[in-house]
Amino acid sequence: MSKLIAPSVLAADFANLQRDVEMINRSDADWFHIDIMDGVFVPNISFGMPVLRDIVKHATKTIDCHLMIIDPDRYVETFANLGCDILTVHYEACTHLHRTLQLIKSHGMKAGVALNPHTSVDLLKDVIQDLDMVCIMSVNPGFGGQSFIENTYDKVKALKKIITEKGADTLIEIDGGVTDKNAKQLVDAGADVLVAGSYVFKSNDQEATVAGLKKLVN
Repeated sequence: MSKLIAPSVLAADFANLQRDVEMINRSDADWFHIDIMDGVFVPNISFGMPVLRDIVKHATKTIDCHLMIIDPDRYVETFANLGCDILTVHYEACTHLHRTLQLIKSHGMKAGVALNPHTSVDLLKDVIQDLDMVCIMSVNPGFGGQSFIENTYDKVKALKKIITEKGADTLIEIDGGVTDKNAKQLVDAGADVLVAGSYVFKSNDQEATVAGLKKLVN
């Protein structure tokens, strides 16, 4: 399977959001990665439903929504109605994770779980076959532009082993600090989807940067 690139809209220029959405449409990127932050689960607040609705209006590719919020069950139906294709919730924010995953799937979306850097992949053994994707946070959630945590490689290998042993089809996504310096090593460890924010949007030629990353990992 081709490895996927998902530019993080959190790093886009919000004053020129349609321009940056259309750049992703034109580029070799596969998904839109959209971080929703509530200022409670993480210290930052990103954007909410009206902005997401406008992104979806112009986007022509898969919408990968990453909820960094408490009690995500309250909003599952809302995000389904807004047009999300994949909805990822944090393990640390879900009291009844299996129930939340079933709720996401009942609304026609693929279900993902994100793990903070300190959270062990072993905690997903009992639900791995219910997961379409696991998002491994390679930085602490809540802010863009952070440095990559080196332990991520071992974490990806451990998760890949669990997926293989359980016979699951779960994708592994990496979110945080992804650049051309670590992308190949992440894919070699078992990653399937790379989220890239600052690396893409702070480059002088964003489309070329996406194309280079896509070529590097494939």
